[in-house]
Amino acid sequence: MSDAEPEVAPGADIPVDEEARALLERMVATPSPTGEEAAAAAELVDFFESHGREARTDAVGNVRAPADDSLLLTSHVDTVPGDIPVRVEPGEGDESDVLWGRGSVDAKGPLCAMAVAAVRTGVSFAGVVGEEVDSRGARHLVEERDAPDAVVNGEPSGWDGVTLGYRGLAAGRYVCTSESGHTSREDANAIQSAIRWWARVEDRYETDEYEPVFEQVTTKPVAVEGGLTEDGLSVEATMDVQLRVPPALTVEDIREGVVAELEAGTVNWKDAVPPVMVSPRTAVARAFRVAIRDAGGDSRLLRKTGTSDMNVFAGAWDCPMATYGPGDSDLDHAPNEHLPLRDLDRAVAVLERVATDITDQENDD
Repeated sequence: MSDAEPEVAPGADIPVDEEARALLERMVATPSPTGEEAAAAAELVDFFESHGREARTDAVGNVRAPADDSLLLTSHVDTVPGDIPVRVEPGEGDESDVLWGRGSVDAKGPLCAMAVAAVRTGVSFAGVVGEEVDSRGARHLVEERDAPDAVVNGEPSGWDGVTLGYRGLAAGRYVCTSESGHTSREDANAIQSAIRWWARVEDRYETDEYEPVFEQVTTKPVAVEGGLTEDGLSVEATMDVQLRVPPALTVEDIREGVVAELEAGTVNWKDAVPPVMVSPRTAVARAFRVAIRDAGGDSRLLRKTGTSDMNVFAGAWDCPMATYGPGDSDLDHAPNEHLPLRDLDRAVAVLERVATDITDQENDD
């Protein structure tokens, strides 16, 4: 029988992070749907000030805690609407305790992991508002401050996953008006024109079923209205649409393609978010691979089919970046949103290691 000590798996000694868990439970218990982030922002400011860090809210409501700009940790304070009773359910056996509540995954889990890592390592932090609607917090941030040396954006990727790519977004409203007339007339009315136009757009971007979704243009109508005007003299139709833009194309490419399918009506463009795909060879990506391995995981490099604030940061700042955070992104906006708290513990440890490695490298340089 061998007297050798039993082998301990990497990361097995990561302790329960009571501070991070307590902050997350307070933040999830503080509702913050888009436009109503002030109370949750105040909780974050209090957390930083309790650790002797300067923190404030800016003109749009972002929480700003400037410090060592070798790295900026940033995630969003707002959530989608939805009342999920906040509770911690104890795990059985080796299973983790689980926190239920709106925002536990998207994105207060990543947000709180970053806040805790920021106070422990002395790097800069920003909790931004409005991500779920128009990224107004991130847009204000890039207008207000210079680029940091590196950025980690907070969204759920799983504690052992790192997101390097997001598709972009082209969003607009189709508007068409036609003269009213008897329904037996052959001429298309505005409603028919809208339907036919959208069918042509869908045909234009039809893809092979085996092509990865990340590389496709996804077409989605999100609101439709139509009918006679109040005076009865015209038929009107409007359709709000969103198209996701893969990195192989630009927002302008998509806009031109959509307009090319018009036979009647016009498209008034609104949101434009460029796609982003960053290299897995940057200092940030390398730091995550090392940190996740040391925490006992095998790192996964991800590409997401939606968009995030990283798209905004990448469009404005020329610095290495990635997106990271605990949580299963399939639970984003879901009625059963919940986060295993052991994943939060690991994510904080990973972020602390990443922040330390990046700041040490910057200081050596």
